[in-house]
Amino acid sequence: MNIVSDPKSMAAASTSPVEAEHATGVLTIDLDAIKSNWRKLEKTGVPAECAAAVKADAYGCGINPVVRALTDTGCKTFFVATLDEARTARAAAPEATLYLLNGLLQNSGDALAAIHCRPVIGDLNELAEWDVFCRRTGWKGGAAIHVDTGMNRLGLSPIDAHSLAPRIATGDHGITLVMSHLACAEKLNHPLNARQLATFREVAHAFSGVPASLANSSGAFLGASFQFDLMRPGAALYGVNPTPEADNPMLPVVDLKARIVQVRTVERGDSVGYGATWTARRPTRIAVVAAGYADGYFRAASSNDGTRGAEVIVAGQRCPVAGRISMDLLAVDITDLPPGAARRGHLVTLIGDGITIDELAHHFGTIAYEVLTSLGRRYQRVYKGGGSTL
Repeated sequence: MNIVSDPKSMAAASTSPVEAEHATGVLTIDLDAIKSNWRKLEKTGVPAECAAAVKADAYGCGINPVVRALTDTGCKTFFVATLDEARTARAAAPEATLYLLNGLLQNSGDALAAIHCRPVIGDLNELAEWDVFCRRTGWKGGAAIHVDTGMNRLGLSPIDAHSLAPRIATGDHGITLVMSHLACAEKLNHPLNARQLATFREVAHAFSGVPASLANSSGAFLGASFQFDLMRPGAALYGVNPTPEADNPMLPVVDLKARIVQVRTVERGDSVGYGATWTARRPTRIAVVAAGYADGYFRAASSNDGTRGAEVIVAGQRCPVAGRISMDLLAVDITDLPPGAARRGHLVTLIGDGITIDELAHHFGTIAYEVLTSLGRRYQRVYKGGGSTL
C-alpha cells in the first residue's frame, strides 16, 4: 500500500498508518481500482476517447490523487465543475485537456486562460462574452458547446446550436467539443435515451469536424451509437453501478471503517437513541460507533421498532443499526456476536466487505453519488495503490 499525502485535495489529507490507529474513522480509497475502472470503460468505448469527470473533489475521493493516478493510466481529458476544482486538476495534470462544466461565469475568462481550462458554454450570451474575451486577449485555447437535448438543465437549445452551423463552416470557430448530457441513461430502455440520441446526432452533424460527446458513465454501456468521439464517465470510476438493471461491472473503490467507542448492555424493554424509537426485545449488547450524519452516514439509515435500517460489519458479521443515527454516533446491535468479539477501539466496516455504496444509498433513500460526495471531513483518508504517480 502506498500512503499518499494529498495537501492539494479539497478532502482531508491522507494519514500515516500510525495516525490511522488513533482515528475515529478511516476512509481508504483504492486508486488502483479507479485506474482499473477507467481501463474497463476505455475498452467499452474504443475507438472513442475515455475522459474522466473529477468534479466534486473526484466524487469525494480527492481530485489531486485521482487525477494523477488516471493521468498515469492514460487519461488525457478531465471535466470539473468549478474554477477551484479546475486549478487543483491542472496542478495534478499540467498537460491534460481540462473542461469546466458549469461554463463561463461573468468576467472569468482570464482565470480560465491562466490555467488553460476550456469553458463548457451553454448559452448564446455566454458564448458572446467568451468571443469578446478571445478577441481582446488573442486566446485560442478553445471551448465546448453544451446542447440541451432533453435534460432541460444547462445547454443551448438545438435551434440555437444549429444557428452556429455557419460559424462551424468557417473553420476558425474556436469550438473544440460539442456535447450533451443524458437524463435517463441508467435505464436501458427509457424512451428519452433514443430521443436525446436522435437530437444530438443532428447537432453533431451540424458541427461537422468538431469532436462530439454524449455518454456519461451509464451512457457508455448503452452501445456504440451513444459513444461518439469522447465519453465522460464519472460515478462508475468510483465504483458506483452504471448498470443498475444488471450486476455492477466496476470494482469497489472506497472502504469506510469507524471505531467502537463503547460497548454496553441494554435491558429488554429499554430504548436506544433519540426519540426512543427502537426498543430492545431481549437483553441486548450495543456497540456505539463514532460515525453519524455529520460524517455522511445519513440519519435515514436509522432503524426503529417497525423498520430495519442499515447494517454494519462487526467482527466479520453483519449487524443491524439500532435506533436513530445521531450527529456523531450510531448504535449497532451486536448481541449475536460471540462475547468479546467486539471491543472498545475495534473498527467496524460501514462501506466495504460486501456493503456497497449502492446498498448504503438504498438505506439512505438516495443515490450512490450522494453517498460518495457526502463522506465527512473527519475521516482520516488513506490512499491505496496508484503506482508511479505517487
